[in-house]
Amino acid sequence: MGGPGDPPEGTPEGAPGGEDEYRSVVFDESFVRAARLQEFSARERAGDHAPAVRRRPPAHRGLSRQALILVVLIALAFGTAVYMGVRHPYETPRAKPVEPLRMTVIPLAPRQAVPGAAEPEELYAHSPAAQFRIGADGFTMPPARRTAHFSESQVVAALATAKDYLVESSLDPGVLAGGSVRSVRLLVEPQQLAQFDRSFDHPAADGRHASTGWLVRFDPSRTELADKKVRVQGTLQVAEADSDALEVVADHTLVYALRPAGSGRGAEASLFVVRRGLHFRFDRDDLRLHQAELAVSDLRAGPLACAEETADRLRPLLAGQTAGTGGPAGTDPYATGGATALCGSLAAAAQPRV
Repeated sequence: MGGPGDPPEGTPEGAPGGEDEYRSVVFDESFVRAARLQEFSARERAGDHAPAVRRRPPAHRGLSRQALILVVLIALAFGTAVYMGVRHPYETPRAKPVEPLRMTVIPLAPRQAVPGAAEPEELYAHSPAAQFRIGADGFTMPPARRTAHFSESQVVAALATAKDYLVESSLDPGVLAGGSVRSVRLLVEPQQLAQFDRSFDHPAADGRHASTGWLVRFDPSRTELADKKVRVQGTLQVAEADSDALEVVADHTLVYALRPAGSGRGAEASLFVVRRGLHFRFDRDDLRLHQAELAVSDLRAGPLACAEETADRLRPLLAGQTAGTGGPAGTDPYATGGATALCGSLAAAAQPRV
């Protein structure tokens, strides 16, 4: 049975007075509080000429307490990060100064005419280089073992970088022919690049700025390779220089077959021997960046004439040529900053017996 005032059959669906009719105009408490107009109470309206409603002061819409705390925390974290970045307690270690490369280039003069043959293979077969390996295979790597302060992988990295430098600086045909040296330069410790560049821009026999102290290259106007299969034999040794650096010592003999530039295969070839010693130093940055610091370079090569300039390029004596009677370039003992001119004699046993 329906309640008071309800139709006997109940409230028709959708009829006026049903709950659905007023559902869209029922306001929650937050809506009421946000209203800009407020109705006066009955007592307030009892006064003369009292308006029915009054305007409420605008609600404060500032940041909530949680949002304000979050903003403060973010600002505090940012300020701390900036402060620690400027005044952090760990000082950045200063880069250790790198010493310039010390180099020696000594020409070896033959006592007799340089022997030659039509085929380079014949010269190699009758020389001490007969059993040498060919090319990069001659730069054999020793077993890599960890040291007190360096891991096995770091030792391998030092040996690999030293070998790459040897290959690029003494086997690359473009470098040997006096071409671009960029492939070698990329492997040099950045603090030595100024010395490297000066050695090629203004080469000098002063023990610091001979381009032939960095790499092997010939005068292309006089000489060309008769055989690109350079013979190589030698050793690589690695040890700790100190707790912060590894040292690799390279000692190799390289034998090149040469002929006069532009002569073609009709001219006789001759052998040119280079004994090259390099001392490399690697700190941890060098190992990571695949670059090397060169400490010492010792190059002894022949057959060369003692009077020839060797700071810029090597100018070998070729088949049938002799060293003549000239001695090494003159040395002025009164001049400062220069290096003493040196020259050696190429032993007869170093020449092929043809």
